Amino acid sequence: MDTFEQFNNGSLALPNKTVAFANLKWNAHPTFKGVYLKHIVTAADTNGTFSYHLVKIDPGCKIALHTHNPQLETHEVISGEGTCLNDGKTLDYKPGTISIIPAQIPHEVTAGDKGLYLFAKFMPALC
Repeated sequence: MDTFEQFNNGSLALPNKTVAFANLKWNAHPTFKGVYLKHIVTAADTNGTFSYHLVKIDPGCKIALHTHNPQLETHEVISGEGTCLNDGKTLDYKPGTISIIPAQIPHEVTAGDKGLYLFAKFMPALC
């Protein structure tokens, strides 16, 4: 099983509950075609302090240039390859890459030929 499938079938272990990722549905991104999210931890779970999301970007698709305010965002590349335009610089995304995007910094993520799978974290929570 590849690393993405391990995450996709993994779980969040908390002292008072366990959340099985396989039981969470993929949600189509409301703005970007070919982008899907699994909301692992949401603002409702953390009193708005942070949120965690699995992100799946289909081959050749992208999360177009945008910013978050007031969220700091991090990406951990799980599987696939692509690029991230982060504050005007193009970064290679491959498994094991971690990227930090401060609040109000323009960024864009583009998947390569095999798609791209990220673990995205937002502080404070995105949703």
